[in-house]
Amino acid sequence: MQRQLPLLPAKALMASQIRHLNLHEYQSKQLMAKHNINVQRFAIAETVDQAKNAAVGLKAHEIVIKAQIHAGGRGKGEFSSGLKSGVHLTKDPTKVPYLVEQMLGYKLKTKQTGEDGVLVSKVMIAEALDIAKETYFAILMDRDSGGPVMVGSPDGGVDIEQVAATNPDHIFKSVIDIDSGPTEKQTLDMAMKLGFKGKAVAEASEQMQNLYQLFLDVDAVQVEINPFGLTPQNQVVCFDAKISFDDNAAFKHPELQVMRDTTEENPREVEAEDCGLNYVGMEGNIGCLVNGAGLALATMDIIKLHGASPANFLDVGGGVTSKQVGQAFKILTEDKNVKTILVNIFGGIASCLTIAEGMVTALTEGPKIKVPIVVRLQGNQVAEAKECLRRSGLNLTLRDDLDEAAIASVKLASA
Repeated sequence: MQRQLPLLPAKALMASQIRHLNLHEYQSKQLMAKHNINVQRFAIAETVDQAKNAAVGLKAHEIVIKAQIHAGGRGKGEFSSGLKSGVHLTKDPTKVPYLVEQMLGYKLKTKQTGEDGVLVSKVMIAEALDIAKETYFAILMDRDSGGPVMVGSPDGGVDIEQVAATNPDHIFKSVIDIDSGPTEKQTLDMAMKLGFKGKAVAEASEQMQNLYQLFLDVDAVQVEINPFGLTPQNQVVCFDAKISFDDNAAFKHPELQVMRDTTEENPREVEAEDCGLNYVGMEGNIGCLVNGAGLALATMDIIKLHGASPANFLDVGGGVTSKQVGQAFKILTEDKNVKTILVNIFGGIASCLTIAEGMVTALTEGPKIKVPIVVRLQGNQVAEAKECLRRSGLNLTLRDDLDEAAIASVKLASA
């Protein structure tokens, strides 16, 4: 889910993330390292032996082991193995295998994962660096400015929302010229406002310039570094990053798409995307199959109006094929919470007959669907579509009015 910063007016933020491209911490660090941004030395491990070798190979004074999942709050999480915390520090490399053994293959539950937790398949073994100073730095798209802005705060290592609420004067914003990028004067000024001193000012400024180049190169809408820190040795280091991407530029970055980890995603959403369908799972019990995003939202609203909840948002699109209709039914019925399916179609480019034929094929040739189905059709070739459904002999509830279709769906779901 895309997190927006409250330090700017909500309407000022234009942060739309690729819904499924959510990088792990180690992947963000890999991208930053390629852009000459200072990060900790690290290795990724998928087995205990790999972790053992990484710990020895780092030759670090202190090692940090971090479970790699997309949810936050790892440090306060708990593994199904009984191990407390998804982040551990040790100065003894021989302890790393013991810790990793209790992480890999077990579920980590945090405040963001839900009760089931998330299965951990990778851990990051990194050099632990002391932090003498923690600040916050981000580059993001700002609608009011018509382009990117730098946002910084001397209060890092904590939720920036809390800083914005309690100390708004500790939030600094600088508009970036999209044609020329941030000037050296801008980044030096930001570095000083964040509290860097001496030689660290120039280094912080250089790191900001490199972060902006990363922002451009990957078509990001947000690069957030928290903490943007300083070590006791006076080195500026980007300790953690949150990178959000422009979905309209995804076709330009196949190298980013291969980083996608689908193991933590809703499998029905992944399957729907592969089929060219727009699906988002929800917690209700009425499955929705609709063509058009606006109509899908209206369908969900009318279900709520009559006291029930939709199980999903599913927009099959205007150019849907009969095959995709069958795939949509398969995805809907894989959700065990679905007690009724409401099909709401307005025939346009994809006629009602196309939808009806796809339904008949899916319901007669595919696995038997046991839940009741309510169908409301209007628009192009509606008469032919209704005749097709009647000839099929399928046990369907047909309604012409959307309100009546929703009421019927709610009654069937509660029966």
